[in-house]
Amino acid sequence: MMHPGLLAALAFCYLLLLFAVARFGDTHREGSLLRSHATIYPLSLAIYCTTWTFFGSVGLAASSGLSFLTIYLGPILVMTIGYPVLEKVISLSKQQRITSVADFLGARYGKSVRVAAVATIICVVGTVPYIALQLKAVSTSLSLLISPQGVQEAAALPLLGDFSLFIVVVLAIFTILFGTRHADATEHQDGLMLAIALESAIKLAAFLIVGIFITWFMFDGLGDLYAKAASNERIRSVAATGADSTNLIVLTVLSTLAFMLLPRQFHVAVVENYSERELNRARWLFPLYLVLINLFVLPIAAAGVLTFGDTLNGDHFVLALPETAGKTVIAAIAFLGGLSAGTAMVIVACVALAIMISNHLVLPAYLRGDGYDIREDPTDMEQRILVIRRTAITLVLLLAYAYYKAADNSQALASIGLVSFAAAAQLAPAFFGGLFWRGANARGAIAGMVLGLLVWAYTLLLPWIVKAGLLPMSIVADGPLGIGFLKPQTLFFLQFDPLTHGVIWSLAANVIAYITVSLLRSPEPIERLQANIFVHDDLPRVTPSPPSFRLWRTTITVGDLQQTAARYLGPERAQRSFEEFASERGPLVASTEADVATLK
Repeated sequence: MMHPGLLAALAFCYLLLLFAVARFGDTHREGSLLRSHATIYPLSLAIYCTTWTFFGSVGLAASSGLSFLTIYLGPILVMTIGYPVLEKVISLSKQQRITSVADFLGARYGKSVRVAAVATIICVVGTVPYIALQLKAVSTSLSLLISPQGVQEAAALPLLGDFSLFIVVVLAIFTILFGTRHADATEHQDGLMLAIALESAIKLAAFLIVGIFITWFMFDGLGDLYAKAASNERIRSVAATGADSTNLIVLTVLSTLAFMLLPRQFHVAVVENYSERELNRARWLFPLYLVLINLFVLPIAAAGVLTFGDTLNGDHFVLALPETAGKTVIAAIAFLGGLSAGTAMVIVACVALAIMISNHLVLPAYLRGDGYDIREDPTDMEQRILVIRRTAITLVLLLAYAYYKAADNSQALASIGLVSFAAAAQLAPAFFGGLFWRGANARGAIAGMVLGLLVWAYTLLLPWIVKAGLLPMSIVADGPLGIGFLKPQTLFFLQFDPLTHGVIWSLAANVIAYITVSLLRSPEPIERLQANIFVHDDLPRVTPSPPSFRLWRTTITVGDLQQTAARYLGPERAQRSFEEFASERGPLVASTEADVATLK
């Protein structure tokens, strides 16, 4: 057993290391660091592997066998078969200066503020419980490592008595310092990505160390584990049950969509991409990472069942096995691995959500206020944008913390993660339909996302909230919202589990509304223009072609344009942007009534 003070000190030192690494990355953006960025990029993609991977995959394997692999099959399919689509999304995002998945959807449908706002709401609703999952996993791992006396001692200390609150505070500070340094959301955050890459390396190393210890030191290798597992009744029962093919297909589809559409994944894969060289390396390095981090899932699950039987949740095997063997150092390594898996996801998710909340919810409402005139507003918008994003980060973390504290936290990590995956999947029809169907419009996209979200909330979120203890069972036990009607899992004489049922109905409603409403009315001119940009018969390369410009007589001067841009980006970045444009396209005319290059 470890003292809570020692664990808190270990976690604090680890978080200080992240601060130092992020600071180093921000102050050494040139030179050797950038030359190695092709390796940092695929490692940063590994934030897909959260505490759900580090702890929850073992629990899922212990209860369901090989079905846990479908969660990683989806990302591998994206990086192999679906690589041209990912390449197209990155290329379009560079051309359009996309800052988030909500921004991508808004840009596709005629620069629609409403489409982006609905997408933002879906992302927030789906991500907050996922962040709470990380807090749950980290806090549970702490409770498993400390003695009963340690728990009592920790409870007497405000900071150590609620370790999740300590994590929330530190992560809020870290994310604000390194995730909101500049108002320009398209600017790469090298320090933050370097820290995320380090965390990916740490959690992989930690899981491999734990797996090797359990397999070859607690047991006598894979052969010994296999022989003992073959004679265990519970393991034989799980293996004999097999897997539901429909459920496997749904899980694979969910993981594929989540890898593309989760706010944090879109941010690291698209917004933070530097070049095609990075993407080419990620095509093989990231799938290799997924294979390595899952090598010991089945051995650890088997060892946990053999050691604890039905007395312990499978999510706890990674920590409990070294602790039971009396190997405190291995247990501490497992704790740090789980901490790195959770904190990486929380940091990037908060950055991505803060950008979306500020750009698509708060700023549009502010700039469209009654009587507002941008020409008469002397406010430094760069600072205001940063304040909005920092406030959004704080609120998102507090919401996740509130959910974590209110829920009974008895549910498996995998079940929480899959519900969040299903929420992100509600962006899929509008997202992928917008890449290949010119006739789609903003009204159809909004109708599909809203209806899909409502069905998702009815079939998956509401029962989950009731099960988590956030709503009393009596609210849905009687009347039209009775549980029997809430989860009708029989369709055309087929039996579905609650997750498969909710995913099928929500996506079906989403697609039908998206297509039907889009067909009822022709796209607006701006939507047709954007459709021509986003829908291509050939898939473009990552490196975008330069945008088309035309000369237009106007009374606006170059100084006016630069002054306006400086209010949002800051004087230095605005000056640098104009200088870069001049170097690429030629100098701008600086007369008071000039012919300036204006984007079509």
